[in-house]
Amino acid sequence: MLGRSNSPAFPRIGYVPFSAALDHPADRRRFPAYARSRGISFEIARPDKAYDLVVLSEVADIATWSNYRRGKLVYDLIDSYLAVPLSDPKQLLRGLAWFAVGRHSRPFFNFPAALARMCRRADAVVCTTEEQRQMITALCDNVHIVLDLHDDLIRAVKTDYRAGNPIELVWEGLASNVYQLDILRDALRDLSRRHAIHLSVVTDLDMPRTIPWLGRVKTLKIAQRIFDHVTVHPWTESTWSEVITRCDLAVIPINLHHPLTAGKPGNKLSLLWRAAMPVLTSATPAYVRMQEAAGLGRFACKTPADWRAALEELIGDEAGRREAGTRGRDYVTRRLNSATLLEAWDRVLSSVGISVDDARVTGRA
Repeated sequence: MLGRSNSPAFPRIGYVPFSAALDHPADRRRFPAYARSRGISFEIARPDKAYDLVVLSEVADIATWSNYRRGKLVYDLIDSYLAVPLSDPKQLLRGLAWFAVGRHSRPFFNFPAALARMCRRADAVVCTTEEQRQMITALCDNVHIVLDLHDDLIRAVKTDYRAGNPIELVWEGLASNVYQLDILRDALRDLSRRHAIHLSVVTDLDMPRTIPWLGRVKTLKIAQRIFDHVTVHPWTESTWSEVITRCDLAVIPINLHHPLTAGKPGNKLSLLWRAAMPVLTSATPAYVRMQEAAGLGRFACKTPADWRAALEELIGDEAGRREAGTRGRDYVTRRLNSATLLEAWDRVLSSVGISVDDARVTGRA
C-alpha cells in the first residue's frame, strides 16, 4: 500500500523494492503483500530521507543502505547467498554484475563480505530457511524466518486426480530456472517409453540471453532440449491456478550440488500444495523437512533413481496422487496459513519497535 498518512501518529515506513512497479514476485509476496493485508502504508524509500523503518528487499543497494543511520532497517534476505563461497565463479563476479546492472552504487569484489556487513547493520534480518537463520545469527541477533504470502494466486484447488492421457507433468517458475529441468531428462526419457507423458512449463515465454545484447531466447527452445513433449504456458496471476490444477503431477527439480540452489526455501512447494497439487521435489533441506512433516518424505528425491521411482509410483497411482495433494494442502493450511505468515511479519516489526496497530491506516479514524 503506497502512500502514507501525514499524521505523526503513523510511523513512516519505507520499502526498497525489486521492481519500481512492485510487480516482481518478491514484491507481490513479501513485505508489500503483508502491508496490504494489514492496512499499513509505506513509500518507496530514499536514503536521503528519515524513516521510522525501512524494509530492504534482497536487491537493495547495500553499498548505500549499510551506512544508513536515519531509521531502523529490516533486511529481507530471501536466498542463501551467504552459503556460497567466494571461490565460486558466479559469487566472485556477483558483486561486479549487480553493480553493472545498477543494483549497487559501487562494485563489490567480496560479495559475501558486503552481505555480512549489511546483516550486521540491520536491526532485523528476515530469511527463509533454518540454515540461513543459523548463518545470519552470527551477524545479527534478531533473525526471523518468513515464507511467501500466496493466497491471492489460489483461484482454483485441485479436486480431480484422475490421470490424463498423456499424463501431464507441470513445472512453474522463473524462465531463468527452466534449466533445472535437466535433472529430470533421463528419468523422463526412460519413463516415456512406458507411459505417454507431456510436460507443461508455466513461465515467461522468452527471456534475455546470458549476454543480454544478443537478444532474447524462446523458453520453449530451452525446454525442448530437455524433453520433446513440452508446452510453455505464459505465467499470469489470472490463469495460474487453472493451468496448474489441470495437470496431474507437479515437479520441482533442484541442483543439490550448488549451495545457492540447494538452499532454496519451501516457497514453491507451499504454493503448489495450496492448490492441492501432488508434488515431487529434489531433496533440499527445506523440502525434506516439509515433505516429511506432511508424511510424504519419499517424494523428496536425492538421486536420478529416486526421481524415476517416485514418478513411476505417482504416474500409475490415482489414490497416491490424491493423498499427496491433500496431505500437502493440509500441511500448509495448518502450518503456513496466511494468519501465521502475517503474524510472523508482525513479530518482525515489533522486534524493531514498530507497533502494528499504530502502523495501520485502514480502519483508523
